[in-house]
Amino acid sequence: MGMGKRLESLDALRGFDLFCLVVVGRIIHKLGAAIDTPWFDAIMPVFTHKEWEGFSPWDLVMPLFMFMAGVTIPYSLGKYRNGDGHRKKLFERLLRRVVLLWILGMAVQGNLLSLDPHRIYLYTNTLQAIAVGYIFSAIIFLHMQWKAQIGIAAALLLLFWAAMELISVGGYGGGDYTPRGNLAEGIDALLLGRFRDTANVVDGAVIISDSYTYTWILSSVNFVVTVLTGVLAGEILKGGWPQRKKILLLLGTGIGMVACGWTMHLVHPVIKHIWTSSMVLVSSGYCFLLLCLFYYWIDYKGHHGNLGFLKAYGMNSITAYVVSSLVSFSSVSTSLLHGFEQYTGNFYPVLIQLGNVGIIFLLLLTMYKNKIFIRI
Repeated sequence: MGMGKRLESLDALRGFDLFCLVVVGRIIHKLGAAIDTPWFDAIMPVFTHKEWEGFSPWDLVMPLFMFMAGVTIPYSLGKYRNGDGHRKKLFERLLRRVVLLWILGMAVQGNLLSLDPHRIYLYTNTLQAIAVGYIFSAIIFLHMQWKAQIGIAAALLLLFWAAMELISVGGYGGGDYTPRGNLAEGIDALLLGRFRDTANVVDGAVIISDSYTYTWILSSVNFVVTVLTGVLAGEILKGGWPQRKKILLLLGTGIGMVACGWTMHLVHPVIKHIWTSSMVLVSSGYCFLLLCLFYYWIDYKGHHGNLGFLKAYGMNSITAYVVSSLVSFSSVSTSLLHGFEQYTGNFYPVLIQLGNVGIIFLLLLTMYKNKIFIRI
């Protein structure tokens, strides 16, 4: 993270987020299929994305990933704002980061590895959202102090809201927040077309899956805000205030953002799929509260404990995400564990999934213990 004391809470929280994404989500859905009882079905919404409006705990995974990318910016780029680093080399590094994240995003979710030009999708993935949010947030951080950062974030939130309410393009928008009628959907359909996720060309017409309702181009405005809220949290943690005041600032900011977001929901609904401004306020508010909790418990109270397993995920977060998404270890797990199928019945897929995530964990833990950290 560069200059300044490294806070263990940051690595632990990022590791917690990746642990949820790489391990918990995959195991819990296999368990749900195996158990298949009403009491387990009742808890599944906690681990499932909202279909459209509203916000579930599982909807926080992607915003938290992006938020934590912003938290590190004051630590990694602080010296450049103070004039202690070479700006040209920095911008080259930032551009390289964007390109690499974009390519990895296309590999993970854009069908890049299919080597089929008819199946390659351009802008589809969390890593690309991070790339957009990161580079603009980094530029804003380098040239603006925290008060100006807040002003820019607020202006972008209002800009997105106004665009969704006032602009109409080809029958989309004008205050429409339905999955197929909102402005963000119309812009993606117009500009991305065949390069949208799930898109196929049938008789000259671009057809996307009925279930695909995510948007990216207009949503990028608020991707920047999500990462920028992380920058503001990083500014608080790196600032010269006493630890107790930092905790109160994180707590107060989180509560305030959540309250503003749910209030805004009354006129501008919380919808993660199109990354509405109310959703940004709600999700970033929850991120502030989680960061406050981790900072209080780990860095303030000193409960460092055995954080190795979380830090193994957190300090190689991009690696954890990409490897878990691109590489299937099922053949290895099946080769080692197939003998248990006769004894585990419906739980055999759960066992195989445990084997898969266990292999990834051993890989990350080995990298962590050998101080191998892949930076992008």
